[in-house]
Amino acid sequence: MLVKDYMTADVVSVNEETKVLEALDLMKEHDFHRLPVVRNERMVGLVTEEIISDNSPSTATSLSIHELNYLLTKTTVGDIMNKEVPAIGPDDLLEEAATRMRDSKVTVLPVIENEDQVVGIITDKDIFRAFIDLLGYNNKGSRIVIDIPEDYPGILEDITNILAEANVSINQIAVYRKESFTQIVIQMDSDKTTDIKEILTTSGYTVSSAIYKEGYLKEE
Repeated sequence: MLVKDYMTADVVSVNEETKVLEALDLMKEHDFHRLPVVRNERMVGLVTEEIISDNSPSTATSLSIHELNYLLTKTTVGDIMNKEVPAIGPDDLLEEAATRMRDSKVTVLPVIENEDQVVGIITDKDIFRAFIDLLGYNNKGSRIVIDIPEDYPGILEDITNILAEANVSINQIAVYRKESFTQIVIQMDSDKTTDIKEILTTSGYTVSSAIYKEGYLKEE
């Protein structure tokens, strides 16, 4: 799974001379919380609602509303933007994007190529969406979790063979390795949840969860 598969390509950006109030209006209009700052189509920084809030006078100030609005009107994005912005490439793995967000303690990464040309933006919400898609959690069908006390080579082949003999089609499969045991999560295109659990249990496997999901309909 690549960054370009989940990033937002239609990027709304501002330049360094954009006034802070204009940037806030853009964020509100597009329901964004951050905007890349570009110069000659090259990224030079990032401005977010948090950055604007941190650089705005507090409610305890003695300034009047008129004076506050005047100050914000005169302040430009270039005055307050974050110039040290971690970024990612469109052909990088989503795992790398998630790692950079975690390590840098940010929730968004501009996607750049060809020497800082902004081609997209990816957020923590996009990573969450990719995680859900990867596991097929919103898909219609049976979802089985198998606990494996002792992992060994060939166990996945054995499980998939059992399901194939039962004429069950696997949509997604994931393996979670913990310290004491391993879990295998399988999403299947079948409504025979109880039957599948019984087949696996009879074959010697411990099924810790077996549910049927109707699926999630996305709004057009």
